[in-house]
Parts: sequence; C-alpha cells; structure tokens
Amino acid sequence: MAALDPSITVAVVGAGAMGQGIAQVAAQAGHPVLLVDTRPGAAQSAVESIAKALTALVDKGKRTAAERDATVDRLRAVNGLSDLAPAGLVVEAIVEDLDVKRRLFAELEGIVGPDAILATNTSSLSVTAIGAGVQRPERLAGLHFFNPAPLMALVEIVSGLATDAAVLDTLFDTAKAWGKSPVRCRSTPGFIVNRVARPFYAEGLRLVQEQAADPATIDAIAREAGGFRMGPFELMDLIGHDVNFAVTRSVHAAYFGDPRFQPSLIQQELVEAGRLGRKTGRGFYDHSPGAAKPVPRNAEPAPKPQRVTVQGDLGPAAPLAGLLREAGIAVEETAGPGVLVADGVTLALTDGRTATARAAEDGIAPLVLFDLALDYVKATRVALAPADGTPAEAVAVAAGLFQALGKAVSVIDDAPGLVVMRTVAMLANEAADAAMQGVASAADIDIAMTKGVNYPLGPLAWADRIGLPHMLAVLDALARTYGEDRYRASALLRRKISASRIPSPPRGEGQGEGVASRGSTSSGNPNATTDTTPRIPLTPTLSPGGRGGKEPTL
Repeated sequence: MAALDPSITVAVVGAGAMGQGIAQVAAQAGHPVLLVDTRPGAAQSAVESIAKALTALVDKGKRTAAERDATVDRLRAVNGLSDLAPAGLVVEAIVEDLDVKRRLFAELEGIVGPDAILATNTSSLSVTAIGAGVQRPERLAGLHFFNPAPLMALVEIVSGLATDAAVLDTLFDTAKAWGKSPVRCRSTPGFIVNRVARPFYAEGLRLVQEQAADPATIDAIAREAGGFRMGPFELMDLIGHDVNFAVTRSVHAAYFGDPRFQPSLIQQELVEAGRLGRKTGRGFYDHSPGAAKPVPRNAEPAPKPQRVTVQGDLGPAAPLAGLLREAGIAVEETAGPGVLVADGVTLALTDGRTATARAAEDGIAPLVLFDLALDYVKATRVALAPADGTPAEAVAVAAGLFQALGKAVSVIDDAPGLVVMRTVAMLANEAADAAMQGVASAADIDIAMTKGVNYPLGPLAWADRIGLPHMLAVLDALARTYGEDRYRASALLRRKISASRIPSPPRGEGQGEGVASRGSTSSGNPNATTDTTPRIPLTPTLSPGGRGGKEPTL
C-alpha cells in the first residue's frame, strides 16, 4: 500500500515538544495538519514556535521563505477533538498513561472516519494494550518518533497484536515519504531502541560502581575508541536521569525483573538527590556556568618500543601491525595466540576475561590487555588494563606502544571486557535476542540503533565484524566472572556459530576435488590460518514479527 496522499489531513493530539515536532514533519511533507491540546493556547503557541524555528532555518539558508510560509499555512490549531473529524491519520503524543491514551482513542473512534488510521507515539507502553481499549484495534499502531522529530531520522512502526498489516504498510511508506528512516517492530517492552540501548548505559554504570574508571574516562574511551558520539554518562546527563532511570525501570519491570535490565543504584541516588543532568545543572558532571570541563585519565608519556613481535592473528586488532610499521617500529610476525610482545611485555585484545585471570590461566606475565576500537587507524584513544601485580614499567611499555601510534592511553582497573568490547558485546547480545524473538529483523535493528541513537555501527553488524566466536567468548567470560544471568549469551548467537561449523555436504562427481577440509591448510606455511569454516553472520536474519519476505541488506 502506498503512502498517504499529501492531501490527506493529519491530526496531532498533544502540542508538547514531540507533538509539535511531528506536526512540523507532516506539514513540511505537504499535509494539512490539525494540532490540538487540552491546555488553553498550547496548540497555537506550538504553531508559532514552528514558524519561529522555520524562520531560523531560512536565516541560515537551509529553507526558503516560500517553503516556510507554505509549511506554516498548512498548520492549524484547533480547540477540541471534535475538530479532528477530517483527519485521515491521527497521531497521539500525550502523557505516557495507559488509561488516558485508551480514553483518548475511544473518543477519537467516534469522531474520525472509519478509514482513518490511529497512531500512538508512545515510547514505553504496549501498543496492544492501548489498542485493547478501542472497538477496532486493527487500525491502531505505534508511530514512534525520536526527539527532536524534525531532525531525527528514525521512526519505529510498531504493530500491536491486532494491527492490520495494511495499516503498518501505509505508516511505513508514509514515514518514508516524510523523509524518515522507518523500521518495523512488534509491541514488546522498549520496542527496538529503548530495549537494545539499555546495556550502553548499564555497563558504564557498572564500571563506575566497580571503580574501574571515572565517568569522564569512560566517556572519552567510548567516543575516541568506540566511535560513539557521546559516552554513556554525558548522554545520560543530556537525556535527564529521571527520564533514563524511569525507562530502565519500566523495561526491567516489563520483562519481569530480567537482570539484563537491572537499574543502577548509582543512577537512583542521582535521581533522589535531584541531580538530573543538564536540566538541573548537575548530574555526573557539573553543568553550571563556568564549570571546568571533565578531563579523562591519561597515562604519562612513555618511550616508544623499538621492536614488536606479532604472534599469530590479531583478529579485530589486525590493523595494529601496519600502524606499528608506519610508526617506524620493527615488526616481526610469528605463529602464536594472537598477541603483541614488546620488551618482554605481552599485550592482548580483551576476550572478556580479566587480565589477572587470563595471566593466571594462560601462564603469561607480565600481561596488559587493550580494548576494542571501532577503527584502530582512526581511534585517538585506547584503554589498557594490566593484570594485578604487573610492574609499572611493563604498563609503561604498553602505553608507549600505543602512544607511538598517536593514541592517548587510559589505564583502567582490571575490569572484564574493559569498556568498548564489553559494551558492544552486550549491545549485540541484546540485539540478537530481539531478532531471535521476532521483535524486528536484524537489518531493522541495526538501522534503528544507527539512526535512532547515532551508534557508529549497528550492533549486529559490529558483532559480525569482530567475529561471532569472539563475541561469544567475551559474553561467556563475563558470565563466568560475575556468575550472573545478566551476561547470558543469546541462543541465536550460539546457533549461528554452530551453523558455521556444520561440514559442507560431500561434493558430487565433477564438482571439484581436492577441497581442503576444515582445519587443513593448502600451503606449506605452518602459520597460515587453518579455519576454513564458512562465515554465517547475524545480519540479515529473522524477518520482523516472524513474517516471511526478503530482508534489506545493510
């Protein structure tokens, strides 16, 4: 089914920040828009605010005066719900209260035409539960925009249990026609973004709780190594701890106390103290005028090693070998477990174990672990974690190696999985579970996380890049270390790895001979990679809602 024709009237109920933004988006797309609010004068004020925002864009050369005037002319503030009768689509953007929303839609049913679509912008309530309060729940769906709606590309198209597929198709195509990036998902707690994003905050909070590092250092590592636009603490300060904590509590309760979504006592204390972030002037950081900018912990400058041995395949950290050569460091490559050795110090990419446990289990000393980076070439910071008892001189060798590559170095306490690797593994794990449960397709999950919260890479695509076996190793190590169900690995992740290890069927006559079996090598090089297992990625995978159909590729 095609998008709604621009001649069809769109009504928006609720003239707050979100309702105002949705009204602006619809009007800019050419629709006549009716805006209503229970607060006297709020709808008209919203229209005037939209006009002011568009004028600012005209002044910046991003809109023409004619475009502004045409958009404003399509907006009309009305006095009550009865004025919404002409609407072909009604979008609700009011208080997050199930009973209030149900009463609203029940009243709207008696006002709009039988073919009008009813949409809720809820971010936390069940679309199925909202739809249960109307006579025709098949025409009610979720149309979840992200704030600010005119700027954020993502729109979650949410199906309730009774929502008609044609309604979902129309909303999807309409959101696309409005210049958005729509994704489909089922009505489950948190939908896609508010569910999958929980570990981004939770793992940072846990690292602070365990005194692995301070917020400013974790934020810097997330930005400068992980490629995230903001670290978890500065993002929570921006969102508001009251809002972020409430969403976490809501998702945790909705999943019957699943420990994956357990709220943080640290954040609860901030909320109780009224330190809600930027809006109150204090959260994890001081946002008062003239306050000092938070400074991450940086290692002292250390000498550059003259020679480094690369032992085996470094996996996701493979670009480091080339960077070392570019830095004028002599590099020798040998067989081995995938580590770097400089001046007798072993450096290894984290596999989820603490450095102390890995040193003891693998018999390596001194050992310093380094964190994952989105792109080791472009990363400007790397996190290190030494095993307990590692001499300061050995830590300096590790720091000097990365400083020679032009990276700032943050040495944190020996936390399992460090910062970026641990966070990415948990994000990918939650995304895999959401895909397995048919909440959304793997492709839509990755689109949602890049378009909705500006992640540098979709978590499932990131897991594919790192390698599913490494992701599983990290998760299993976290689970062993903590002994908590919070870190249980998704069954889909395990299944995909098992599928990659199934031997290929015997080839028929004439289909080729002499194919190397798994574990063999076709060259005389004893250091050649021997695992010829076909790679089966997490993306693309399940279709949304368990329905068939071809998935988009990323």
